[in-house]
Amino acid sequence: MPTPSTEITLSTSRTLGLVAMAAGENYKQANQVLEAAGFSRQTGGAYAVSLANAQAARRTAGALAAHATEHGVALVTSTRPYLGDIGTEIAARLPGTWTAQLELYSYPLWQDDLWYQLWEAGEIHRALQDHRIPLASVLKDGKGTELLLIERPDHPAGYLIGALTDDEKEDVLDDPTTPKTMVLPAEPDRAATTITSSFLPALRHALHHRDLNTVLFALDRIRKEHDTLQTIKATGRYTDGVPLSSRLIGSMERAFADHAWIAFRTVLEHGPQLLAQCRPATTAWPDDAAALTRLRAALSDNATARQEETILSSHLHAIPRLLRSHEYHHVRAEYGMSALPAIQTWLADSAVFERQVRAAQPAGTHTLSAATPPTVNPRPALPPASPAPASRR
Repeated sequence: MPTPSTEITLSTSRTLGLVAMAAGENYKQANQVLEAAGFSRQTGGAYAVSLANAQAARRTAGALAAHATEHGVALVTSTRPYLGDIGTEIAARLPGTWTAQLELYSYPLWQDDLWYQLWEAGEIHRALQDHRIPLASVLKDGKGTELLLIERPDHPAGYLIGALTDDEKEDVLDDPTTPKTMVLPAEPDRAATTITSSFLPALRHALHHRDLNTVLFALDRIRKEHDTLQTIKATGRYTDGVPLSSRLIGSMERAFADHAWIAFRTVLEHGPQLLAQCRPATTAWPDDAAALTRLRAALSDNATARQEETILSSHLHAIPRLLRSHEYHHVRAEYGMSALPAIQTWLADSAVFERQVRAAQPAGTHTLSAATPPTVNPRPALPPASPAPASRR
């Protein structure tokens, strides 16, 4: 992607007035130009000046044009409304309590940070590859859901919405659970309706199946080691045929319990919510209800142990001073040994769990209702200014 020139993009805001955002290799110098012209820095990194006094606004715009010309900074007048306003207006129309936070990626490489957060393989993914993305609005519901809103590149209007996540994820191009970008209309009320009726249900569906696959992967790891251990115990020999003493087999059982507990923590974390979505009576396998009851009971029996181990894990930085490595493995093995009945239950009923969760409808998909749209004032017009240098974009 070619390196963009340093430029200042001007837009108008219903609340801030004339808004300016610097981008490019020399964005710091562009910010100094804005400050010299009389703009004030806002939360998130944008600069603004009030339009309440038209004469003062014209003077500020003229000063900006002069300083920009002097320092070789291009001025660009955006035809779009200020994205900070758009994000806030959309957030206000979403169900629940949402907030919007503007993020500027003034330095070209900063947008690369989004690769580690973005969980989507559609148009936003391609936009990051092919375009300069100088700003975005991050929408948050306060419960862990974060959405990335950007202006749609190569289009005069409209926006793109994608999902962000802090969780470890597979390659978004290969992961079948990866949610896809949705194109939003330019009007905030229609954009919010699209998010509410289409994107959020699709995101919940993606999260539902990602969590399911995470649990199944953990169970598969446990099953492989469990089957190997059972074969060794049945034959009294290791996989290469070497005879093993009963004492060594006991040590292997404890090692298995240690490793199994690490994987089973994933089941304890995601299993309850996934089971809560299951409605076996509405599926082709109503008799699965008994197995689901066993799975819930197995999780309940180990919930306290999981809480205790979580507290211990949160202090891992202090463990070298408190416990030797083998002692911590011993502690984990104790948890694993006590959880073996639950682990065996989950291994036995994993097929039932998978088919019921895949048949389940993630909670909330059909219960969203749009909030009442707030009243907003018209977007002010840009003030006239001295001719600015042409954009070098």
